[in-house]
Amino acid sequence: MAFGVTFKRYEKKFLLNPEQYEAVRKEINKHFIPDKYGETTICNIYYDTPDYLLIQRSIDKPVFKEKVRLRTYGVPTDNTVSFLEVKRKFNKVVYKRRIHLPYTEAIDYVASIGENNGKSNDTSKDPDKTQILKEIEYLLSLYKGLCPKFYISYDRCAFFYKETNDIRITFDKNLTWRDYDLDLRLGSYGEQLLPDGYTIMEIKVPNTVPLWLATLLSEQKIYSSSFSKVGTAYKTMLARKLNRPVAITGNPRLIMQANKTEN
Repeated sequence: MAFGVTFKRYEKKFLLNPEQYEAVRKEINKHFIPDKYGETTICNIYYDTPDYLLIQRSIDKPVFKEKVRLRTYGVPTDNTVSFLEVKRKFNKVVYKRRIHLPYTEAIDYVASIGENNGKSNDTSKDPDKTQILKEIEYLLSLYKGLCPKFYISYDRCAFFYKETNDIRITFDKNLTWRDYDLDLRLGSYGEQLLPDGYTIMEIKVPNTVPLWLATLLSEQKIYSSSFSKVGTAYKTMLARKLNRPVAITGNPRLIMQANKTEN
């Protein structure tokens, strides 16, 4: 296994219609620099219990919530670097800790933790890595039966603030989800999570956003949303079974029609 990475920041999400997206991108290009990867397809597997305990807790908007996911940048092969992440949110502050390792090793690692009652065979002496492993193993032992539940991918463009590299903005489009074929190696396919033209913008900051950016959002009537990719996929899954429409959180005017009931 490789070393771990930690993050602590505020994350604000915004659901943009096509006009808002164009207005924001025009201004963002003046103040931000694209990251070196350009547009990247991010592929995720979200883990949960058989009764979707983590997702249901998250939907209830508690003070504290957490999730476990496996992420790759692009469609992986067996040896592609993947990131096993624990993401927590407490009092609006996001804490993310992750380790990276080859994709098949990540899958085997999660399975082995369940088989060994929350213990791994890792013998690393790296204190940061050891702490992250302990957190991951604790969650895998705490939430019994944790297993892959949703695939979610999206095309992301990321930007860094010119004046300081600790402010980041991302734009996610082509959000795709499925609750079957839960293997990232199979590629990006499934159902769209948003109507055509809509984009999820995330602003990731250590404290507050620049004044000019706050003014821009206000002028464009862009307001923070509690939109959750995996939460919306879960709601859509349930609505599909009930043949009901799905309202996207954070924008009451935007309604997605539920997917057709399976035959």
